[in-house]
Amino acid sequence: MSFTGKVVIVTGAGSGIGRAVARMYAEHNARVIIAERNPETGKETEQVIKKAGGQAIFYQTDVSRPDDILALMKFAEETYGRIEILINNAGVSRWKSPYEITVAEWDEIININLRGVFLCAREAAKVMRKHGGGAIVNIASTRAIMSEPDSEAYAASKGGIVALTHALAVSLGRDKIRVNAVSPGWIELGDYAQLREIDHLQHPAGRVGKPEDIARACLFLTAERNDFITGANLVIDGGMTRKMIYEP
Repeated sequence: MSFTGKVVIVTGAGSGIGRAVARMYAEHNARVIIAERNPETGKETEQVIKKAGGQAIFYQTDVSRPDDILALMKFAEETYGRIEILINNAGVSRWKSPYEITVAEWDEIININLRGVFLCAREAAKVMRKHGGGAIVNIASTRAIMSEPDSEAYAASKGGIVALTHALAVSLGRDKIRVNAVSPGWIELGDYAQLREIDHLQHPAGRVGKPEDIARACLFLTAERNDFITGANLVIDGGMTRKMIYEP
């Protein structure tokens, strides 16, 4: 999978999965734009990549603000002349009872997690189609298909991403733009060494996931040779959502 010289935008790349995705594309010689609303973590990701010999530029972006998204895509096109890959990773979560969540809190989650994904995809696609196409990956979640209590806004946003993904794949296919989703399960963003054996054994794969697992999936889905894959939702959860659970 060659990404040498490819222009890649990763939203929410200041930490966690987004940072891992940005680093892995840079390791494969792509030119990465780190779209992150937190300047401290965004610049930190940029420096981490540059110290490793990769190419990266931080561009402060809040995907809940449509004007920020327009400015991001304009910056990318003016800087590199094109956009070839977009990873829609930025997202927030809030666990709150459906009896108590406010309209403002609901709107914040939907505007960042779902509307932001649509607007980033649409505006990137406008640039991509001028240069022969591209590939988009939207980071959804297994919360799109299963839930814990008090996760309504987050679940709705991630379920919306899965539906949006196949709709965009159909609409943008005529412009040679592929759109896929990745739905992570338990991806540990903290100290992996502190996980318990029971945490790993919950997964048929025998371990909890790592951000790099999602990064490798993004590379796979955006590789040019995999141009027959579009409209898919790739669940990466160590098999957890396929495991039947009975209370004793």
